[in-house]
Amino acid sequence: MITIAVGSDHAGFRYKEKIKSRLESLGYCVKDFGTDSTEAVDYPDFIRPAAESVANGDADYGIVFGGSGNGEAIVANKVKGIRCGLCWNEASARLAKEHNNANMISIGERMVGEQKMMAIVDTWLQSRFEGGRHQVRIDKIE
Repeated sequence: MITIAVGSDHAGFRYKEKIKSRLESLGYCVKDFGTDSTEAVDYPDFIRPAAESVANGDADYGIVFGGSGNGEAIVANKVKGIRCGLCWNEASARLAKEHNNANMISIGERMVGEQKMMAIVDTWLQSRFEGGRHQVRIDKIE
């Protein structure tokens, strides 16, 4: 069974809850790293543990949410072994996986509608890394 870590700040809480329910209904195992409400929080407190769970193999993939998604992507990408793409449409999600082998994505709840968010997640999960000329050499990045 594929395990997906999810996390959000207060501005992404609603989408986190929606995608969590959807993923579970599709048979994915979901690990929720919070937050648990729309009360203001510091996003790194929730995003970093989600990213660490992907990096250490406790989860296969991760999806994080915020207002814009920028801060969440930045925090996730500070964890060694994480390749988190900020996605705003299906094409950005597809390319994040196909060309960059993204093991996490970040989505801004204030940037995309709910149906678009669902389509972004579906596209990313269904896409496959192409390898070859697009090979990402994480070990070469300092």
